[in-house]
Amino acid sequence: MRALAGWSLQGRKSAVAGAVVGGAGSRTATAVGGEERYDSGRRRPGVEKTYRIEDLAHLSGATVRTIRAYQDRGLLPRPERRGRANLYSDAHLDRLRQIADLLDRGYTLASIKELLEAWDAGRGLGGVLGLAAEVDGPWTDEEAVRISRAELNDRFGGAPDDAAVADAVELGVLEPVPGDEDSFVVPSPQELAVAVELYAAGVPLSAISGHLRELRGQVEHIAARFLEFTTEHVFARYLDGPRRPTDADAAEAASLVRRLRPLAQHTVDAELARAMRLLAVRHLRQHLGTGAAPGDREIARNVAVPAKTMQAVEALVGPEQASEFIALAAEREVQARALDRLAANHHPSADLDETS
Repeated sequence: MRALAGWSLQGRKSAVAGAVVGGAGSRTATAVGGEERYDSGRRRPGVEKTYRIEDLAHLSGATVRTIRAYQDRGLLPRPERRGRANLYSDAHLDRLRQIADLLDRGYTLASIKELLEAWDAGRGLGGVLGLAAEVDGPWTDEEAVRISRAELNDRFGGAPDDAAVADAVELGVLEPVPGDEDSFVVPSPQELAVAVELYAAGVPLSAISGHLRELRGQVEHIAARFLEFTTEHVFARYLDGPRRPTDADAAEAASLVRRLRPLAQHTVDAELARAMRLLAVRHLRQHLGTGAAPGDREIARNVAVPAKTMQAVEALVGPEQASEFIALAAEREVQARALDRLAANHHPSADLDETS
């Protein structure tokens, strides 16, 4: 993709009032007012060129209709009026090429207008585009894959389920391929693999979709809090200052985004692992307690710890952590007893007795 920062957007006044002689790509020139104008679009040092709208469209790859639409939306300066002719300059050609490249990057026309206005105000586009690329670029190392409808059906039991596919498309788990009704793009193969495993474990597809909707809302809340946090403590100096950020400011902010971006995922991974372990143990403990006979359940009560035992624990883990150590040891003992009860209550089948 062509570098944007080196393109000049300064308007150039032209004294040319004639029409271009020759077809597109011709090097035939017409001298008017001491200046030359070429159809080829090749720039010659010290020579100012002007173009009819048809020539500008040919050189830029845009249509005449598109050029006029850009003018109406304020994306492209109006041409110079010389007599009965509207003349465009190299500045218009540069601007059209910039717009085309920004569209290729995925920007909307409204966003492009803001960026170009920033450029016209004297702020460089290099840093701004670098920052936008960091924010708008992939936040994961996953690469999208393509999957056929037949393969998708095979992964989920072999039977077509149009409702489930519609849910997946709505959630963005699947993206239709234009012009190919039997294929989809999978932006996150890992997410699809999770759905396959859950379905194989007996979870209905409707439940999987519903859970993803709920989870997405919670994760978006976490992401919003991360953005608020980093904006307040890191990016406020770039966004909330008395002056608009310079090109250097934007480049520095882009570097910060690049360094901080993985930290959010690392933090969420660590906290999710901690919470899953904590809640899974608690959940298992509750179910094990429910499965035990009422008379065998442990009754919570305060237990005096012998002084010598307390001293030994303090020597082992320190006075500050002694109480927590004893509590965890007691929980571990309760779990061990519950597991022993389950094993004692299980009677092997006669077939196993005969083969042993």
